[in-house]
Amino acid sequence: MSSLRHTATGARDPRIDGYLDAARDCILDVGWRRTTLTEVARRAGVSRMTMYRAWPDMGSLLGDLMTREWVGIAAATRVAAKDTTTPGGIAAAALSTVRALRDNELFVRIVELDPDLMLPYLLARRGRSQEALIEILAAEIASGQATGAIHGGDPVLMARALMLAGQGFVFSALTMTDADIDVEQLDGQFLHLVASSLAPRS
Repeated sequence: MSSLRHTATGARDPRIDGYLDAARDCILDVGWRRTTLTEVARRAGVSRMTMYRAWPDMGSLLGDLMTREWVGIAAATRVAAKDTTTPGGIAAAALSTVRALRDNELFVRIVELDPDLMLPYLLARRGRSQEALIEILAAEIASGQATGAIHGGDPVLMARALMLAGQGFVFSALTMTDADIDVEQLDGQFLHLVASSLAPRS
């Protein structure tokens, strides 16, 4: 069965964003477990078979939705940062991404109602969203290395290590807060961690 997600030229089918918007609305309203392709189709104003031609099941739809959501946030924070080829610039963009993900209403809703959906991406395998974010970060690191602003090394390895740190600050930052240490202080440490890990070595 052919997919509606891409046109014959390989470009993204423009209808897909509307379907993903409908799925996003469903999840925000009732959570992932109670969202069905039938309900997404109803909200999108299309037939159920139209949805099944694009996604065989809700898991594949969720993958596309999360990729659009998380990568879109990272891209937006990078545009806002402007400088993402120096340790400080990359650190600032990374912190902006962490904060935006942590506050994202879709992320918050999934973690509140269906946190187990995130476990495979934390414990077993990388998802497309993680791969895309690593690719963005590795490209930034490589650009900084080319100018000498960032120390040498495998940019993909460095990006993966920073991804691990970032995931901790997205998912678990609040577990490390109390009356003595707040999230702003922890975020400051993340900023320092990223910048210092990328700085040229003497």
